[in-house]
Amino acid sequence: MRKILSIIFALTISVIVFGQNQKPNIIFIIADDLGYGDIGVNGQEKIETPNINRLAKMGVQFKQFYAGTAVCAPSRASLMTGLHTGHAPVRGNKGFQPEGQTPLPDSSITFPMILQKAGYTTAAFGKWGLGYITTSGDPQKKGFDEFYGYNCQSLAHNYYPDHLWHNHKRIDLPGNLKYDSAYSADLIHEQAMKFLKTDHGKPFFLFLPYTLPHADVFLPHDSVYNYYVKKFNEKPVEVKSTDREAHHFDPYPHAAFAAMVARLDRYTGEIMKAVEEKGIARNTIIIFTSDNGPHRENGGDPDFFNSNGIFRGIKRDLYEGGIHVPFIAYQPGVTKAGTDNNTPLAFWDLFNTFLDMAQLPQSKYTDGFSILPAIKGQKQQTHPYLYWEFHEGGGRQAVRMGIWKAVRLNVNKEKNAPLELYDLQKDPSETNNIATKYPAIVQQIEKIMTGAHQSNRDWPLLASEF
Repeated sequence: MRKILSIIFALTISVIVFGQNQKPNIIFIIADDLGYGDIGVNGQEKIETPNINRLAKMGVQFKQFYAGTAVCAPSRASLMTGLHTGHAPVRGNKGFQPEGQTPLPDSSITFPMILQKAGYTTAAFGKWGLGYITTSGDPQKKGFDEFYGYNCQSLAHNYYPDHLWHNHKRIDLPGNLKYDSAYSADLIHEQAMKFLKTDHGKPFFLFLPYTLPHADVFLPHDSVYNYYVKKFNEKPVEVKSTDREAHHFDPYPHAAFAAMVARLDRYTGEIMKAVEEKGIARNTIIIFTSDNGPHRENGGDPDFFNSNGIFRGIKRDLYEGGIHVPFIAYQPGVTKAGTDNNTPLAFWDLFNTFLDMAQLPQSKYTDGFSILPAIKGQKQQTHPYLYWEFHEGGGRQAVRMGIWKAVRLNVNKEKNAPLELYDLQKDPSETNNIATKYPAIVQQIEKIMTGAHQSNRDWPLLASEF
């Protein structure tokens, strides 16, 4: 018996050691326009998110994490390239014919390209928005073996589209031209689950840029939807548009939005369950975040849900509410259950983080560094500053430097637009502009803004560039 126990112990140790040396599977879930306060662990009281809450309680939650910027395409470009929006090649939501947005250029190296070359199976299911098929930004040219979903983020407003894409094959959905037949979010999730349940024979990177809960606020009227209609005692609103090509939203928009977040939560729970049932949980890290702050479009109502929590602003704002997002990481034996991390970090750190997870050399040509130490509960490198720029609404810039947060508006119009300054330690809601009290800090941040912005002909920002 003692000999048998010794053998079992030795085998157990060898499995543990082997598991530590294995390159982990990476599942990266990115919600679309989900606010910091839209999940229960961040104070949401109206919408139930038990699976996301469980993920946070089992893993580490980053309380000071930021998106690439305040809208979809440039935020995702920052994620993929490891560059903040002063350096990234895509800095806005410009359309591209015949479909999609401005593509990532040939010169852009994405982290999935490096993972793919290093032997990872890579797949993306959801919304791309960084280049039409056959362009330089084609997802299959940017590191993904398989893609399924929306190539164009503008078309992604319609949850009952006439087509989606599977790699370069257009998947027509003719039933949706007549009635609400196939809900795209479910189709995308089905493909994700199919990938997850397949034995790939090597580590995988599964990128899940789900479209929920982006506008239009619309989904099947199932039991969860009916539950929230009753819970909110909501009165129907008039929905004027019946044109299937036009934006439209549900007559019970509060219930619909809550049900969309709940659907995203269900997807997350199903992913967690599949990983556990497949027996790969200990060698799989699951990350959950959002691409920017909450929206107020076609049924969205962040005020009703307190979607931005204590933070000022929503999507398209460079105040905290527009860029401060949820970020949760969980891997058994790696993350410590129920821990919080308060280091200010951002999307452009994830490029090197994923390379670090895959035991690959980190790139010197990004604006970020690996946050794997923070995920493991170890000492983490910090940024001297974080920088954002935004190319709508007159042009905006923002900097976070320690406790200080600066926002500058109308930079396209005013050569010397004034800078607003906030002390996030005392004023996380950015209500008290103290720029006149700290001229030295203002001057320091102005120099950062000047240095962090590199001119880009497609997205000129400063008044002097026009």
